Amino acid sequence: MLSMDAAARHRIAGYYEHGLQRGYVRGKLATDPVYAAAAALIAEHPLPLLDIGCGIGLLGQYLHAQGCVPAYVGIDHDPRKIDAGLRALRRAGLDQSLQLRCADGTTAQTLRGHVALLDVLHYLPEERQRAVIEHAVRQLAPDGLLIVRSVLREPNWRYQVTRVSEFFLRISGWMRVGAQHYPSADELRVPLEAAGLQVTIRPLHGHTPYNSYLLVAQRRL
Repeated sequence: MLSMDAAARHRIAGYYEHGLQRGYVRGKLATDPVYAAAAALIAEHPLPLLDIGCGIGLLGQYLHAQGCVPAYVGIDHDPRKIDAGLRALRRAGLDQSLQLRCADGTTAQTLRGHVALLDVLHYLPEERQRAVIEHAVRQLAPDGLLIVRSVLREPNWRYQVTRVSEFFLRISGWMRVGAQHYPSADELRVPLEAAGLQVTIRPLHGHTPYNSYLLVAQRRL
């Protein structure tokens, strides 16, 4: 995986305006393995990336720092997060290199390449999850990867810890909408395989207690 040193993490955090945001960014980059995992996948196949549910644009900042994405478009329905991300990009001098847009997760984009859906699906109702996944598949380039990080519904302690954490995220106001539906592995795998994609799913807990999995889907050759 493409890990990031402490100096780079602190530099990226410094681009964000508020102390809480800077602390959040430092903590995420230090402990969350999804950024390095996504960077490693994209580095093997350097294509543009559409990041659906990009939040404050942290994945784009990470990938740019690692030099492994030729173009990046992040979209999110929350204007507060897009505004915070855009301010950070301007401070970093990256507002011409990385794009953030306030848009719905099924809004068509001209960019074709890889698609990321990181920590997005469980905030959507079941039917909406299917619509977003179908849209993400349509946005893939022929050799693009769909990279999904999601909580999966399982009978274990990590799943229960994740549910409690999501409750506090909701009441804190960080998430405007709380968790709606936690998908099972088959709920994600079956429609993707039916669309002609080969799917792998592996745990991505890292040093966290959360029930996180990385799903990677690509078209069968």
